[in-house]
Amino acid sequence: MSIRLYDTSTRQVRDFVPLVPGCVSIYLCGATVQSAPHIGHIRSGLNFDIMQRWFAYRGYQVTFVRNVTDIDDKVIAKERELGTPWWQIAYANERAFNDGYTALGCLPPTVEPRATGHVPEMIEMMQTLIAKGHAYAADGNVYFDVKSYPGYLELSNQKLENLRQPEGEGETGKRDPRDFAMWKAAKPGEPSWNTPWGTGRPGWHLECSAMAHKYLGRAFDIHGGGIDLIFPHHENEIAQSKAYGDDFAGFWVHNAWVTMSGEKMSKSLGNSVLVSEMVARWRPLVLRYYLAGPHYRSTIEYSEESLREAEVGFGRIEGFVQRVVELCGPVEAAAEVPPAFAEAMDDDLGVPQALAIVHTAVRQGNSALTADDKENAVARLAEVRAMLGVLGLDPLDPHWAGAERGEDLHGVVDSLVRMVLEQRQAARSRKDFATADAIRDQLGQAGLAIEDTPSGPRWTINSQ
Repeated sequence: MSIRLYDTSTRQVRDFVPLVPGCVSIYLCGATVQSAPHIGHIRSGLNFDIMQRWFAYRGYQVTFVRNVTDIDDKVIAKERELGTPWWQIAYANERAFNDGYTALGCLPPTVEPRATGHVPEMIEMMQTLIAKGHAYAADGNVYFDVKSYPGYLELSNQKLENLRQPEGEGETGKRDPRDFAMWKAAKPGEPSWNTPWGTGRPGWHLECSAMAHKYLGRAFDIHGGGIDLIFPHHENEIAQSKAYGDDFAGFWVHNAWVTMSGEKMSKSLGNSVLVSEMVARWRPLVLRYYLAGPHYRSTIEYSEESLREAEVGFGRIEGFVQRVVELCGPVEAAAEVPPAFAEAMDDDLGVPQALAIVHTAVRQGNSALTADDKENAVARLAEVRAMLGVLGLDPLDPHWAGAERGEDLHGVVDSLVRMVLEQRQAARSRKDFATADAIRDQLGQAGLAIEDTPSGPRWTINSQ
């Protein structure tokens, strides 16, 4: 069975046929680095990490490009807010994103280009588009003429007459209010680059068209990103690139959001959970299991309870692995995953169904241990390791097995602190606030900060 993927542009799951036999080229819209990543950001990188791993398992040579948007309106707004240079903000947050990807076991991309490093390519693309009549310059800005490209809005399935695209700050001289900015004229105090149309900076959309062209050529296999990027970002990329003369992406693959209380996780809404906070409170391997488990096109509704359930679920897998290793010694992963697992992964990266196969093998392996059937238990562990390896979840992988012992200690401390917090909660319930406050103070003296939240108390290591 060939790999099949849901293609947003055709709205159906279809067979993947690579442009170059044995190779797959992937472009993923990566981080906009105006702030540190929350788990919704990292989910996208993790979903495409699993895609990358599965293609590699199936024998493909993978070229994976994941960009960094280090200059845009949001980064500049953050500079004004904080009084910190935009480049300092961008680089600090770029490192925070990469720390998050690494913590959750994501493989590095083939290349991770920054927008600011590709201004010459953007200028060349704009010159070509102007010469072809698809773009025009006005007041130092360069706009794409959306009426000049008949296929505009096909990805998002909208109609141009229904589109309302208000002008951004300083976007003057538009022929049509729906035209979008590829280049923005310089404003006082903002970073700028020289162009044939005056000084200015990139618009949001042009960078990805320019970088995809540079690293993957006129045509590539898969373009990925979150569903929130379908419009306007990906729609505008398609218009620019195809009007320029590229075939661009063969498949469009989009992952769903992580939500809280039914709303998309977002810094602007104040409902985001930073990755740096999560990995301090939860084992990164458990967090990866939690974010990777649902299908990439399914929304994850974040809650502490669902994370605890994921911790318990992965604990069953990890417990089996540990018991077999303690009893039988090291067990190598099988050369191939079970056929049912492969069938699930081939069908639009069906991770939930694939994990069901993992849990079935774990149950069979535990039954073999109970029956003292070491041979069968070892065989099941070899299968489990092969499957977990593809998902980046093998606890015996050097990335996880070589983790600091402090990570294991964190789990022990967490269990102990939860017991103490239950005692504190019981004291509060019976209105014994003196005892509750004393427990909190004792934990504080031990270096732990306690925060009462709507979902219950949580602890962090006090940095003070």
